[in-house]
Amino acid sequence: MSDKQKLVDVKNLKVHFPLFGGVLSRRVATVKAVDGISFSIKRKETIGLVGESGCGKTTVGRALVAILRQLYPDVEIDGSITYNFNGKSVDFARLKPRELRKYRSKVQMIFQDPFASLNPRMTVAQIISEPLQLHTKMNDSEMKDRVGWLLDKVGLQPEQAYRYPHEFSGGQRQRVGIARALATNPDLIICDEPVSALDVSIQAQVINLMMDLQEEFGMSYLFIAHDLSVVEHIADRIAVMYLGNVVEFGESSTVYYDPRHPYSKALLSAVPRPDPHRQRESRIVLEGDVPTPLNKPSGCGFRTRCPLAEKSCAEEIPVLEEHALEHWVACPIVKEKNAG
Repeated sequence: MSDKQKLVDVKNLKVHFPLFGGVLSRRVATVKAVDGISFSIKRKETIGLVGESGCGKTTVGRALVAILRQLYPDVEIDGSITYNFNGKSVDFARLKPRELRKYRSKVQMIFQDPFASLNPRMTVAQIISEPLQLHTKMNDSEMKDRVGWLLDKVGLQPEQAYRYPHEFSGGQRQRVGIARALATNPDLIICDEPVSALDVSIQAQVINLMMDLQEEFGMSYLFIAHDLSVVEHIADRIAVMYLGNVVEFGESSTVYYDPRHPYSKALLSAVPRPDPHRQRESRIVLEGDVPTPLNKPSGCGFRTRCPLAEKSCAEEIPVLEEHALEHWVACPIVKEKNAG
């Protein structure tokens, strides 16, 4: 993939949260939320990021939108998050807050909970126009027109601009959140489980809306979710995370229908298949619980639950290797079995 195709290139990203305790508030432990992941997002592409709760998905999204230091001043971020904005390379992991502000409009976020992510004391017009006030030089009349146009794009009526969030349903609120994210014409939108709080009947509407908007405006998505059937529908490529590391990465259909990593297979065996004529694969039940990121196992984080684990798995963290064309798996044992 050429650099011109890449919108963002993440290399060896680590996000650690120090924990302090005792009378002197000394450092007593470290939560390794993200422990060295690498991937890239092309222009106009959707990357699906999946995994169990607590695996680090949301932390990756927050790192890409560069809000972690504001939320957690003690956070330790290593690696690089390099964006290509109009031919200029910018590393979000290194920028200071003042330098970051001029690029803030390029990367936006849609949050998981449409009930909590909108200010209940602001009208829809105020919510959507807030990023316009911060990042553009539009006057009041131009902002009013822009808000009405955005509401129309997400399937709402411009007259609804002066209502408050409590007057909308969950699906409508999420549409308002999408309109806010679109306001500044971003290059990338981080979607943090944007449909998980919605009724199943509404989820498809919101997903189809996002796909239509991507087709029209050409932005890229990082789509974070735990519902693999939703991710397979919207994503071009899928990255599977486990305990702070990416264990499998490849084309959406390949990862969904032909997973190679033992964790991916277990995760996908639990997905309901709507085809009644298709033979149901046996459900893979993993033993034990997910280890805590406070005390990760040595080597491969999945080895304590993996049916293929060997003694060598405890020695070092496996790296992503290309097992097939555009299909990377972080498991040398799987590679050896396939080669054999």
